[in-house]
Amino acid sequence: MPENKGSAPKPAKSTGTNVAVLGGGSFGTAITKVLAENGHTVHFWMRSPEQVKEVAEHGTNSRYMPDVQLAGDIRATTDFASAITAAEAVFVAIPSKAFRTVIREHAGDFHDGQIVISLTKGIERDGFKLMSEILQEEIPRCRIGVLSGPNLAGEIVNRDLTATVIAAKDPDVRRIVQTLLGCEYFRVYANVDVYGVELAGALKNIYAIVSGLAAALDLGENAKSMLITRSLAEMSRFAVSLGANPMTFMGLAGVGDLVVTCTSSKSRNYRVGYAVGKGKQLDEAISELGQVAEGIYTLQLVKEKAEEAGIYMPLVRGLHEILYGGASIKAVINGLMMAVQNSDVEFILPRTLTH
Repeated sequence: MPENKGSAPKPAKSTGTNVAVLGGGSFGTAITKVLAENGHTVHFWMRSPEQVKEVAEHGTNSRYMPDVQLAGDIRATTDFASAITAAEAVFVAIPSKAFRTVIREHAGDFHDGQIVISLTKGIERDGFKLMSEILQEEIPRCRIGVLSGPNLAGEIVNRDLTATVIAAKDPDVRRIVQTLLGCEYFRVYANVDVYGVELAGALKNIYAIVSGLAAALDLGENAKSMLITRSLAEMSRFAVSLGANPMTFMGLAGVGDLVVTCTSSKSRNYRVGYAVGKGKQLDEAISELGQVAEGIYTLQLVKEKAEEAGIYMPLVRGLHEILYGGASIKAVINGLMMAVQNSDVEFILPRTLTH
């Protein structure tokens, strides 16, 4: 990966706001880079003292973002309280499995009215909770939002043109986040459907795994297009049945995020699906990736939720059979292709298994 693409952009006009980023993975690092280049002071919290030392001394995070140089006022630390104490906005990029534990452990460090934005695309097993719901439960005195969209971290750090969505009910939260993150290459759009935006970001990871499998099997472009379109219908049907706005899925956080993760080898979930499609065991594929592929966890939770609610999700069911039931990939994919032909736009149909 090249260190940077093109000449350095002019820093966006900024008041030099104090912000915090929690989590030193690839996306946390990418958002830290955007914020710092926009002229803000970024308190970058990571659990690993080795990562903190490397960022502080060399301006690199080689485990997740090799060959990327971090410039600007970045203050790496393992001290959670000091990272967020002066931050006007806190961006949380902690994997879903550890999300609640970390927030609960440090809930007393957040202050009233502080803006806290989840960057994590995942679902908690107990109660099928999204990350914004965890934040509302653990730090209700804060102002909560979600950032989601077609945002491959590797392209953001290269300053490739990227757009994202900030979803929050509070208009001031949307405006402030747009101001903090917006620059020549990173465009920030606003939405009020927090639940829909966040659920879309979590669900699309499942379908990226399916697309990786399809690519490994050398299915044609027509078949890939069909899979992505059916994926959009399926995830929309599921989300709307849980209360999301269907129009959210026509935007960046829905179809936009789905397309990029289903077509790019830079997507972690796509790469896991591709490896399994080429004959690797799931554990082997995850180990080789070396990072969290949220879709693996999300798949199991969504399958359980869909069955409980009676929502028809053949792609989810088929992928679960492949990964956990030992089913033949070709048999499942062929089964999906040969399924009963029904309406193209499934919002006009009943959304449950009773139809």
